[in-house]
Amino acid sequence: MGHTDLQGFSYALKEVEQLPRKPRRGCAYPGCLMYAEEGSSYCLEHKKAEAKRYETYSRDPSVRRKYGRAWKRIRDSYVREHPFCEQCFERGILVPVDEVHHKVPISKGGTHERSNLMSLCRSCHNKIHLEMGDRQIRD
Repeated sequence: MGHTDLQGFSYALKEVEQLPRKPRRGCAYPGCLMYAEEGSSYCLEHKKAEAKRYETYSRDPSVRRKYGRAWKRIRDSYVREHPFCEQCFERGILVPVDEVHHKVPISKGGTHERSNLMSLCRSCHNKIHLEMGDRQIRD
């Protein structure tokens, strides 16, 4: 086996490593023949359309008002000031924040005031809501 044979083998190995691990799915949008984006049920074109449809028809309008652009700015600002999970930090563990939690939920009269917010990792956030018994845990 010569030097050139090994080069061909390593090239072929790189090609195999780039192959997808499982077959791609078709877009879930009715009548679309394109492939879905990885990690999504829709192709790139219909992914945006589906997100807009979801926002328009599926989300509760009162929730949309409470968690709009202003909330995103408040949340981003809070995360910059509190970049680690506050509960893990108390135990001496540095875990990056995944979610900003309302101590008193908006649905129960809570506000977006900083005193009502808490930076949490997904695990701690799920634990709090599980203890409160008010929703299922998220993935």
